[in-house]
Amino acid sequence: MQGTNQTIMQDFQILRKSGNVQSSVSKVECYVCGKGIQDGHSITAKTLPHGIVLFCDVHYSLQNP
Repeated sequence: MQGTNQTIMQDFQILRKSGNVQSSVSKVECYVCGKGIQDGHSITAKTLPHGIVLFCDVHYSLQNP
């Protein structure tokens, strides 16, 4: 989107020994509505009993009154 700011954060480690580093990427979108940073929403991960899920700013606030 032109004229909008987007932030992508990634945690990484620098390995001291040589070898191949493998990485994977998946689309970041809300578990409830499917919207993501490309739609202007912030995304937050939350650990629930059945695993880690991602929520947009609208649906995360509904999960944390």
